[in-house]
Amino acid sequence: MHKFTGVNNEENLHGQGKATNANADEELQEIGRAIDLDPLVERMDALGLINRNVERPSSPKRPTTSLVDESSIYGRDDDREAILKLLQPDDASGENPGVVPIWGMGGVGKTTLAQLVYNSSEVQEWFGLKAWVCVSEDFSVLRLTKVILEEVGSKSDSDSLNNLQLQLKKRLQGKRFLVVLDDVWNEDYDEWDRFLTPLKDGSQGSKILVTTRNESVASVMRTVRTHHLEELTEESCWSVFAKHAFRGKNPNAYEELQEIGREIVRKCKGLPLAAKTLGGLLRTKRDVEEWEKILESNLWDLPKGNILPALRLSYHYLLPHLKQCFAYCAIFPKDYSFRKDELVLLWMAEGFLVGSVDDEMEKAGAECFDDLLSRSFFQQSSSSFVMHDLMHDLATHVSGQFCFSSRLGENNSSTATRRTRHLSLVVDTGGGFSSIKLENIREAQHLRTFRTSPHNWMCPPEFYKEIFQSTHCRLRVLFMTNCRDASVLSCSTSKLKHLRYLHLSWSDLVTLPEEASTLLNLQTLILRKCRQLASLPDLGNLKHLRHLNLEGTGIERLPASLERLINLRYLNIKYTPLKEMPPHIGQLTKLQTLTAFLVGRQSETSIKELGKLRHLRGELHIRNLQNVVDARDAGEANLKGKKHLDKLRFTWDGDTHDPQHVTSTLEKLEPNRKVKDLQIDGYGGVRFPEWVGESSFSNIVSLRLVSCKNCTSLPPLGQLASLEYLSIEAFDKVVTVGSEFYGNCTAMKKPFESLKELSFKWMPEWREWISDEGSREAFPLLEVLSIEECPHLAKALPCHHLSRVTSLTIRGCEQLATPLPRIPRLHSLSVSGFHSLESLPEEIEQMGWSPSDLEEITIKGWAALKCVALDLFPNLNYLSIYNCPDLESLCAHERPLNDLTSLHSLSISRCPKLVSFPKGGLPAPVLTRLKLKDCWNLKQLPESMHSLLPSLDHLEINGCLEFELCPEGGFPSKLQSLRIFDCNKLIAGRMQWGLETLPSLSHFGIGWDENVESFPEEMLLPSSLTSLKIDSLKHLKSLDYKGLQHLTSLRALTISNCPLLESMPEEGLPSSLSTLAIYSCPMLGESCEREKDFELPAPSLKDNGPSRAEKD
Repeated sequence: MHKFTGVNNEENLHGQGKATNANADEELQEIGRAIDLDPLVERMDALGLINRNVERPSSPKRPTTSLVDESSIYGRDDDREAILKLLQPDDASGENPGVVPIWGMGGVGKTTLAQLVYNSSEVQEWFGLKAWVCVSEDFSVLRLTKVILEEVGSKSDSDSLNNLQLQLKKRLQGKRFLVVLDDVWNEDYDEWDRFLTPLKDGSQGSKILVTTRNESVASVMRTVRTHHLEELTEESCWSVFAKHAFRGKNPNAYEELQEIGREIVRKCKGLPLAAKTLGGLLRTKRDVEEWEKILESNLWDLPKGNILPALRLSYHYLLPHLKQCFAYCAIFPKDYSFRKDELVLLWMAEGFLVGSVDDEMEKAGAECFDDLLSRSFFQQSSSSFVMHDLMHDLATHVSGQFCFSSRLGENNSSTATRRTRHLSLVVDTGGGFSSIKLENIREAQHLRTFRTSPHNWMCPPEFYKEIFQSTHCRLRVLFMTNCRDASVLSCSTSKLKHLRYLHLSWSDLVTLPEEASTLLNLQTLILRKCRQLASLPDLGNLKHLRHLNLEGTGIERLPASLERLINLRYLNIKYTPLKEMPPHIGQLTKLQTLTAFLVGRQSETSIKELGKLRHLRGELHIRNLQNVVDARDAGEANLKGKKHLDKLRFTWDGDTHDPQHVTSTLEKLEPNRKVKDLQIDGYGGVRFPEWVGESSFSNIVSLRLVSCKNCTSLPPLGQLASLEYLSIEAFDKVVTVGSEFYGNCTAMKKPFESLKELSFKWMPEWREWISDEGSREAFPLLEVLSIEECPHLAKALPCHHLSRVTSLTIRGCEQLATPLPRIPRLHSLSVSGFHSLESLPEEIEQMGWSPSDLEEITIKGWAALKCVALDLFPNLNYLSIYNCPDLESLCAHERPLNDLTSLHSLSISRCPKLVSFPKGGLPAPVLTRLKLKDCWNLKQLPESMHSLLPSLDHLEINGCLEFELCPEGGFPSKLQSLRIFDCNKLIAGRMQWGLETLPSLSHFGIGWDENVESFPEEMLLPSSLTSLKIDSLKHLKSLDYKGLQHLTSLRALTISNCPLLESMPEEGLPSSLSTLAIYSCPMLGESCEREKDFELPAPSLKDNGPSRAEKD
């Protein structure tokens, strides 16, 4: 049986298997073409007879994150200060955002320095928003824009660059931000400038920090001088080495080793990655000879290529099985972030862990992983792991042709060969599968692994057919993710008899083919997100199955044969509509991960079955607890003895008619003290058992109590020393929150001493929150406080000293008395339902809050509010006012407003008494978004918009019935998006809007009018328009070709709810159009179906509604 060794020819030049001449290599390969010489090839590989110096296609580097261990960084204090100086917001470079490049060679620590700066207290203070982006060689503007959006909390599923950039621009407007672009290779100035466009409207002082190995990249991007990161000094490099080699102990205790170690460090030439890696290699070795062997190795002197000698040495001295495991990682694309368990499962399937006892394979794999991690072959990135790009180069080098990764979409001539055992197809943006690629992989007849990336990309069936036909039944790992033809699998199971790992996620399977039950060697079956999958065949024959992932499938019932899977370790049934557990699940005694357990009323599905699963770890959600017949059965689940369960959720899914029985059940479900995350849903008891809130549960970080409708009081949660996140929702009978909530904390311990976020929601009878003298110092670290939908909460909140709270939300608490607690550092305020407050900021000052600190305010349903003095909030960048029926003014005096230098977004809705904006206009030079909705008596837009609102790019006017004229001077010239709905008077004068003069207008929407019969008029809209939306023009009969013909940039047209629209222009639509969506236009739909009277000149058409027009 072939085994991939991952041993390369270079190291054998100095080891026991010295290389023979090239002729022997050539001869053996020729013989190998005629017959199957796998065992001989394996031996050749072990002896170093196979030439591995194969040029590889370049690919993006590994992903990085902002996380950093500052205790492991040495010698970078001056560099840190230099970068911080360049990042100072008041460091006016004349351009916004400023771009600061860090340039240096690979492995010198550019990313580490950027991480150090990113996490500094100065950066936290200077920048309101931060984003970390690993760029690599794939400088895709769309991808980078989407990643930044996610980083700043505005995730989008759109694949339209235009939409993404508009969203990003909106999110960044008025905010000072820092974006780190790590590992940039792009030198194309046009692409760089296109990427920058939405970032240019951030607050002055925003910065972009770039790391790169290429000085020309730095010169293209920079707005300040480039910071050249030099190698570490020898002493700093020694500190890095010593920390890892001596495990933090004093090196002086090892005098001989210290002397050799310093010589090794000199050869690292100031590169921290090299010092760290070699330190990790020697961390368990205290023999002088071992250290001397490293120092005197000839590998230091081999031609370097792209592989650092220090890294080559680290690999050379790995144990054989670790070499195998590491080299296999070359199958991952360089931009891949992997989980520990994911890699261990692949190692198991490939047979790399055969030396371990069967019961301990996962443990052995985890130990291999940890060993490689401790030697810096892997790096932790949040909850996943990555490989440094130089480490990936090393893995690629030593794996040679055995691991082959082909990037679809790249033009390269490399192909898989007969030696290829592990094949990965990576789909780049815009790439696809082709017949050429099919030919390229046909040569690989001895594949053990076929993998595609990303997993949600559909690989055509012909690829699988070719692989099944040419791999001679050797496949052990098969990825068929997003599969659209299950018959391919059904017809090929006879050729997959050695398969151990099958990944079918995101496929459209309705049922798993019966033939899958014949895959007798299968260890791992992943069916995640197969949403249509409703049933499984009999899996009882899969005796070797250890890992079964059904997350997000449509399975309602598991096969009874599941009880025969005696080797199953992992069963994931999260987010499935499963009704009950299969009988006798307790027989799966080796099960370690069970994401959910649904309690049944029969003995074979009762909660007692959990007691037999002694090795459970991680998370567990116990549902249908109303089916517990006897509370003593819950005790037999023995959760208290399951010390490796750190995330628990208890749910009663039905009515609980016996509160005492429910309380007894929860009492018996007491978990182990090591639990960290606890949630209790639907609990029907009157009180909680004593263990809930007990101080001995000192590891709980997150606690959520939901729909505990019979409870009359809260448990003593203030005693939980590590609690950071607390949410209390739907306690229907709690009237008072008092001293019982804080618990019996000693004078040395403050109640809720670690809590950062506290939320109360949907408590209909809650009237009072009381704190006694002993709890005044509670919540010392609280940052976010939210109280929502508590309509009877009447008395003022307790006067805690909330010195760290920056965000306060109070909604649906109409009777809450003021003043509210003093919050000196409040930045974000969202308050609704204060009927007695008349003006801002006076009322805010009376509450002890500083108007100058507030950056975001949301006001909803303040019945008596008459005035909001905008210019008395100097740092306000976001203001939303909704349903304030008495609001009359945005200015406290008759005089014009002072400049609103920070305001970026203003939204006013349902304020019927607001008649006009302040005299002299709205002087907001950085305002980018203005929304006015259902202000029925507001007569016009602010004066002098074109000059006072120079940055405005989004304007929406909806339901403002008295609007008649556009502002004098017209709309601001930077306007990009304009939406006007339900404004009959304003729409009637549309030819005076002057839209044709707006060079940036790209999105326009109009609707809810009964007078428009033809639209758009000639020269009404500018040629820059890319998107046009027409909605609810009830009397619209035709589209005017003269008004459409010059829209040469139009890409998307949406028409909805126009019942009288009969036809499209006979002359056609703009040739640039790519998407046409039609909703609820019945006459147009009939006409198009009957007459085919227009031809869509677009390459595609989007089906978005019941009516659609399409010309084939």
